[in-house]
Amino acid sequence: MKLGIVGLPNVGKSTLFNAITSTKNAAAANYPFCTIDPNTGIVPVPDARLDKLAEIWDTNKKTPAIVEFVDIAGLVKGASKGEGLGNKFLGNIRECDAIVHVVRCFGGTDIVHVDGSVDPLRDIETIDTELILSDLEVVSNRAARFAKAAKTGDKKAGASAAWLEQLADHLGKGKNARSFDFDLEDEDQALQLKEMGLLTYKPVIYAANMSEDDLMEGMDENVHYQAVKKLAAEEGAECIPICAKTEEDIADYSPEEKKEFLHEMGIEATGLDNLIKASYSLLGLISYLTDGKKECRAWTIRKGTKAPQAAGKIHSDFERGFIRASVVHYDDFAACDFNMATVKAKGLQHTEGKEYVVQDGDIIEFLFNV
Repeated sequence: MKLGIVGLPNVGKSTLFNAITSTKNAAAANYPFCTIDPNTGIVPVPDARLDKLAEIWDTNKKTPAIVEFVDIAGLVKGASKGEGLGNKFLGNIRECDAIVHVVRCFGGTDIVHVDGSVDPLRDIETIDTELILSDLEVVSNRAARFAKAAKTGDKKAGASAAWLEQLADHLGKGKNARSFDFDLEDEDQALQLKEMGLLTYKPVIYAANMSEDDLMEGMDENVHYQAVKKLAAEEGAECIPICAKTEEDIADYSPEEKKEFLHEMGIEATGLDNLIKASYSLLGLISYLTDGKKECRAWTIRKGTKAPQAAGKIHSDFERGFIRASVVHYDDFAACDFNMATVKAKGLQHTEGKEYVVQDGDIIEFLFNV
């Protein structure tokens, strides 16, 4: 899974990136455009189930699922026309699975806001407009190429040009690609949509960056956060409260120290944990597990994936030569005090064929032959 981080300058975007990736790659300072290059960081997906399996097996290797974050320079009004630096790097997030839009929901004057005041809905509109205009350029250029080809009598090109021109008109009215009526049963549209990597077609997670005090006890009173939360609900997007400064402060803590710190603050999970959880939910992702002395590993798949395709995540041969899968659900394993003999005695280990839909938390052993 790959997530692209966007936002205006000085909203805490790069501070958050540094914290969740535990790096200092992205410059974080109190002036616009301090991030001038795209930054990438890979983080493991926290999974207590995997940790427990690794402990039980005393495994040689524990391999969690991963998330890649891409942080680009802050976008400003006019970015699509070359203002600022962000537009230069929009191409770096076209291949991302979702957009994390960091929005400033904290007050104070010590950190300068590029527009002079805190107004998250205005900021969101600014970013959305720039992303729409960037998509409009991509779509318009492609529509023009197909229209030119259509003049030679190419009917397929003509059909492509027609719907691309409709999409361009839609974007030109300030509407995002998510609200366009695509025909995904049409192979041409589905393929081109994938190739274009439209930014405004990607699912969105709003990361409402607020103060530590608000995060602990004042979220209900933070009108900026409530406004973003309401907008997210209307759009079908995710919204998570986060304090980039707190995430930065605990970035170098051990897991035990983080747990103790969060407990003292009355916070259930880190911003990173919440962000990944929201990402999985928004994208319809789950994890299944494989275990053993050699390696315990988590594998990310989409909900609804059948056993052979899940096996293919491990190796294409597993999918091609799939015979059956031996499955134990983690919760059943835990309920049996992680005793496999008890699991088998209760009939909780089952054999599944090609039509089995893998569930989140399944522990699977695949049998295949090629």
